[in-house]
Amino acid sequence: MTLKDLRKSGEEWATMTFDLRAPLISSAEALRLASAFRRGATRRDVIRMLMAAGMSAAAAGTVASVSETAHAQTPRRGGRIRVAGGASTANEPLDPAKGSNLVEWARAKMFYSALTVIDETLTARPALAEEIAPSDRATVWNIKLRRDVRFHDASLLTSADVVYSLRRLKDPALGAGSRIFAMQMEEVAATGPHELRIRLSGPNVDLPIILGAGGLIGLLIVKDGTTDFRTANGTGPYKLAEFKPGVRTIGVRNPEYFNPGRPYLDEIELFGITDELARVNALLSGDVQFISSLSPRSAQQIASVPNLALFETKGGGYQPLALRLGREPGSNRDFVLAVKHLLNREEIRRAVYRNFGVIANDQPIDPTSPFYDPSLPQRPFDLERARFHLQRSGFANQTFPIVVSPAATNSEEIAQLVQQTGGQIGLKFNLQRVPADGYWSNHWMKHPIFFGNVLPKPSPDIVFTQNFQSQAVWNETGFRNERFDKLLLEARAEADTTKRREMYGEMQRLVHEDSGACIPVFASILEAHVGKLKGLRPIPIGAMMGYNYAENVWLDQ
Repeated sequence: MTLKDLRKSGEEWATMTFDLRAPLISSAEALRLASAFRRGATRRDVIRMLMAAGMSAAAAGTVASVSETAHAQTPRRGGRIRVAGGASTANEPLDPAKGSNLVEWARAKMFYSALTVIDETLTARPALAEEIAPSDRATVWNIKLRRDVRFHDASLLTSADVVYSLRRLKDPALGAGSRIFAMQMEEVAATGPHELRIRLSGPNVDLPIILGAGGLIGLLIVKDGTTDFRTANGTGPYKLAEFKPGVRTIGVRNPEYFNPGRPYLDEIELFGITDELARVNALLSGDVQFISSLSPRSAQQIASVPNLALFETKGGGYQPLALRLGREPGSNRDFVLAVKHLLNREEIRRAVYRNFGVIANDQPIDPTSPFYDPSLPQRPFDLERARFHLQRSGFANQTFPIVVSPAATNSEEIAQLVQQTGGQIGLKFNLQRVPADGYWSNHWMKHPIFFGNVLPKPSPDIVFTQNFQSQAVWNETGFRNERFDKLLLEARAEADTTKRREMYGEMQRLVHEDSGACIPVFASILEAHVGKLKGLRPIPIGAMMGYNYAENVWLDQ
């Protein structure tokens, strides 16, 4: 048996590559290695076994890695899991256009599907759409749908469903966070039973990626004419069995799901536990099998527990200290600069994030992005500059509240450090603690100084459009800049990567200099699960495999 043969043994291997120059091993040896992993052997144990049989250390390492992955990537059908996220509200929606936190996005992806799906490389892959073809400089997009997709009520998916789903997002009464993306679509029209055309107001080479961020920004497909979402009649991997807002959601496997062989589990129960300690204890006690929204402090505890596993997703998520630019004191540019220079980013990364993150620079594009601008000078922690700007602002020796909540991950810890450094220059902050329940609806963007929780996005266009464009619903600091808005449109139309990188670089500089978003660190997303839960892999657009865990995980029982 060769590594090529091993690669074929399991449904997930089709998307993976290996060095086919690695040494040959027999079928019996391959089975012995798989059995060793199943008995609990570690990768190191298997390497020692192979070296004892005469294989070189390098070759043994390669074979052990492949064998370990082969074992881990063999899906098994059946079983039930309970999943706990960190958000919960009494008015949780089933309408996928209205989601506003990771639990709601993950629930939407259980029951609904998007036209495309984003993979580990941030590439859009076919989902409901089998073909998306641009024309007219990426202003017109022609889409062909799969013909074998059924809604949970057994009706077939048609272009009318997609047209309705995208058009309805433009209605301001709906309050969809995705409205700003839907407004780019001047025309959405069926050209056949399984064909449609999207004509944009201007070119956008990122449209397939935008369509694939469906759970995150609400671009999921519902049945034509749907106004009552109580049955969650979508095309997703699970069918709704029970929904009690603020209590739990239960989904059962959809046997007619269009992705062959999936999902693997029979049932998933999803709910929110807003208190992190209670969430962690639920995992430790075996009451749940997968938890999200884990703090770095808890991650260290989880890592030391046998039969539990830490799941880290690196990406561009961040928790900004947000100053509303339209209200005092954020309307004073010197005050904003004073706060930005108060951020001891290295200390925040070490003390708050336990090094699960990288230093940020008050702009939202992280170093893993091909459009990150490394030439932008890093804003330093500088008390003298902070004091200078504070004196110019006229707000010295005054006290201001900072709203913090467990819902805004790590907000209290960051605020305490800002409070300490602010005191050294005569700037006083009082921490106004509010509960996680209702934070996003009752407090977020409704105070002069507060914390957000911006999740990773698959492209600069999405994060700039959703969080910084002048008319964006989720523009949490009220940033307004005509040059920025103009560059946003120009970058969408630019197919030349070098020119596009220059545009995004200037936009990063504008946000860095003029936004009220104080961004100290790009934080890893930390989650935890029981060791027998398999199939998880990091998708850099968000938690829970980009909210798409439900169709990918299984239990190794």
